[in-house]
Amino acid sequence: MDIILIQDVDNLGGKNEQLKVKNGYARNFLIPQRLAVEANPSNKKQLEERLKVVKKKEDAMLAQINSVISKLKEAPVRVGAKTGTSGKIFGSITSLQISRAIRDQKGYEIDRKKITINDEVKELGSYKATVDFGNGQNAEIDLEVVAE
Repeated sequence: MDIILIQDVDNLGGKNEQLKVKNGYARNFLIPQRLAVEANPSNKKQLEERLKVVKKKEDAMLAQINSVISKLKEAPVRVGAKTGTSGKIFGSITSLQISRAIRDQKGYEIDRKKITINDEVKELGSYKATVDFGNGQNAEIDLEVVAE
């Protein structure tokens, strides 16, 4: 029997997936539990519409992510740090400080857990950090560590 999954089902498939399963499994378990519906022409049409809506949302989100990436790459993000007389930083720069600097300078709220610093920052100068937006979207941004 051809079915369309409404929810993710372990060891079977994901939401909005069309599968062929045994008749008893579909009639006695999947359909009564509201995990799937029969793949008739009207349900197939509804599936196509749902997939179009999901695709449109993903495209809009990708466009927004790309605009944020271009804005982050325009100019380096300045991060202030307390330093000694030799230019060494007391402590080091953390992803939280970078997140706050991006929020203050660029106007975007980025979770600190998505920011990875490529090198350990112990002195003033220029460094690189990577921001992971998910779905394989990464951006490498320039950091400029300056004395406060």
